Amino acid sequence: MFKKIAIGLFLLITSIALAQEGTTSPYSFYGIGSLKFRGTVENRAMGGLGVFSDSIHLNLQNPASYAGLRLINFSVGGSHQILKQKNATESQNTSTSTLDYVAMGIPMGKFGMGFGVIPYTSVGYDFYSEVPDGITQYSGNGGLNKAYISLGYQVTPELSLGVDAGYNFGKIENTAVTQKSELQYGTREVNRSNLSGFTFNLGAMYKRMIDENLELSGTLTFTPGTNINSENLRRVGSVSIIPAGIFDVDEREISVPDTDFSYPAQVTIGIGLSKPKYWGIGLEYVNEKTSNFTNRSYISENVTYKNASKFYLGGFYIPNYNSFGEYYKRVVYRAGGRFEQTGLSFDGHHVNEFGISFGVGLPIGRLFSNMNLGFEVGSRGTTDYGLIKETFFNTFISFSLNDRWFEKRLYD
Repeated sequence: MFKKIAIGLFLLITSIALAQEGTTSPYSFYGIGSLKFRGTVENRAMGGLGVFSDSIHLNLQNPASYAGLRLINFSVGGSHQILKQKNATESQNTSTSTLDYVAMGIPMGKFGMGFGVIPYTSVGYDFYSEVPDGITQYSGNGGLNKAYISLGYQVTPELSLGVDAGYNFGKIENTAVTQKSELQYGTREVNRSNLSGFTFNLGAMYKRMIDENLELSGTLTFTPGTNINSENLRRVGSVSIIPAGIFDVDEREISVPDTDFSYPAQVTIGIGLSKPKYWGIGLEYVNEKTSNFTNRSYISENVTYKNASKFYLGGFYIPNYNSFGEYYKRVVYRAGGRFEQTGLSFDGHHVNEFGISFGVGLPIGRLFSNMNLGFEVGSRGTTDYGLIKETFFNTFISFSLNDRWFEKRLYD
């Protein structure tokens, strides 16, 4: 029964994932959109930390972790964001609900295999900009998704290595509608990009008991920079703008060349100290070469891209993992914080992001399956220098379901 449910959910949710729009941020106007967190709810509740792995949870941040699986695992996670945006004079509230990942891991002795779908970037914005004698309304939607397959191998009891190959795909559409007071009709320009390309991610995990109770963990991942192909389409035309909506008057397609842009290289280094099955605390650093991003459709002279740096600090605590008499003692309590330099800069002023998170892992069913809940509060940007500050409250939930397959039964 579990097999049928898992496969059915995987197919259903994957089809939904391809059509979702996961942000309402004006910062997603730039580059290929806002970068999404590429990890599980368990990681996210610890500030994004991915240095810990075990035999019953997926760790999407490091392919080497699949070598440690001992049960078939199906994981799916989603989130809801409440966002307050404000500048020096105005503010507004928005909200979005998104699917964040759907993935499966399969143990195979010293090997472990995984596959799934993860959103990589998200585009979703709608704002106005003043032009001489009029205004321009900018809107956009879409994003880039990654379908991947991973393989991990347990080299020694302490060291595992892994690799994943991902096919990145999606579309981004940007629209600009300009209306001037002295003209009867407005103009609309639509730029659409169909994105596709392959990426790879290499990972290593090292665990060693430094005494009879304490374990030292270290992780390293590297994603080489690769090219993503962008098939571009542009439509330009005149439109009639009335209270009932925007209607085409005349539209024509403009030939534009296809382009490539570089998928940024990324390096992650993490270290953790834990008492296995009881508690753990860790620190992680990520460097992402976003300095090679450019805006695909609109040129902004005051916008530049720097390399992004991210710092994650977090941990977990389990009062008594094998206490079957008191449920709350088997609950996993997680907390953490993160600081990110997003790499986006306006006239030399960087856009930074900060968040504090906490959550719980609730045992359900049999074979160590669990439901994970998490919450995060934080902010991005500033109201200084004519920028926008976003204050967010995120709620996220996931199911991590375990089962045994391919097991030979003694009795039927």
